Amino acid sequence: MDLFFERVISRRNFLKKCCLAAVGGALVPKLVKFGEAQDAKFGFIKRKKALYYEKLPKEKVKCLLCPRGCVVPEGNRGFCRVRENSHGEYYTLTHSNPCAVHNDPIEKKPLFHFLPKTTALSIATAGCNFTCKNCQNWSISQANPEQTVNYEVSPDLLVDLALEYKIPTIAYTYTEPTIFFEYMLESAKIAKKKGVLNMYHSNGYINHEPLYALIPYLDGANVDLKGFSNEFYLDITGGTLHPVLETLKTLKKEGVWLEITNLVIPTRNDSEPMLKELCQWIKNELGVDTPVHFSRFYPQYKLQNLPSTPIKTLQKTAEIAHTIGLHYIYIGNVPGMPEENTYCPACGKVIIERRGYSIGAINLQNGTCKFCKNKIPGRWK
Repeated sequence: MDLFFERVISRRNFLKKCCLAAVGGALVPKLVKFGEAQDAKFGFIKRKKALYYEKLPKEKVKCLLCPRGCVVPEGNRGFCRVRENSHGEYYTLTHSNPCAVHNDPIEKKPLFHFLPKTTALSIATAGCNFTCKNCQNWSISQANPEQTVNYEVSPDLLVDLALEYKIPTIAYTYTEPTIFFEYMLESAKIAKKKGVLNMYHSNGYINHEPLYALIPYLDGANVDLKGFSNEFYLDITGGTLHPVLETLKTLKKEGVWLEITNLVIPTRNDSEPMLKELCQWIKNELGVDTPVHFSRFYPQYKLQNLPSTPIKTLQKTAEIAHTIGLHYIYIGNVPGMPEENTYCPACGKVIIERRGYSIGAINLQNGTCKFCKNKIPGRWK
């Protein structure tokens, strides 16, 4: 590790560059100016043997990491672009090879009931197992490692950076963390041993066995429940709904702190029947205390023909969720909305004030409402 930094940069300057790169908001690799900080390069550092696959005849392999179950001939890659078959052995190309290393507010993940007013050391690699038409990070999620500017950050180095700068959480985010599973798992294990928390923002498209391997090291998760019909998933994401629902139930059952994001897309997933069904499922399967973030859609990538989500639609969505009985409903991507705040479901007073990523008063005492002593679920310490 010392030799590494003799060759490139001190940790202090490295993270300074990370923080400066994060100021711009949405992740776009060409804006990440790590060139002065480290010898950035296209491609991958080295192949590392992948987990969760089986060998098939004629040097083919079947990936067992996500529900796609890619059957990959020799010399080819899976759907995610970052797992490669070499002579009948499957390799990951993303280990220690992030294209983004940022220090973000935890509220950006978004997690609103998880160490408010702290930050998360956030990483991503190229690739994804979805092809979302609305993806805001499409320039890296729909790329392979040869098309992104990447940095050599081992799991040990990642955790050391979090410790040195007193960042309490590492977030696996931006693209789908499942596709850099080995990197995430190894980092999470080291972080857990050293007292650093782990969270991931995921599309939930992962098989049970790898999910259960990750869960012991996972403290928090935000999962995108992108809509509530299989037709919507097939059209917009290229995936299917059922595995996502199973992931949500598993995370909740195993005690990982869970929040949900639903991007409300005009004419695609904003019908009142679908929203009611989604909220009712959350209430029945995950419980009324599961925070749900309904976020505003902005035209981008392959859905630039659609308008931004009307504010009235988001307000109606929040009203539906409250009517069904969900306690913690948030409206995202619209700074200044009252629904950015956390309210006590017992007395109705503001527990946490927010405007964008700025946090005002926090009226919590040992995880309870300062005013009426009602318990507010979350990870507060």
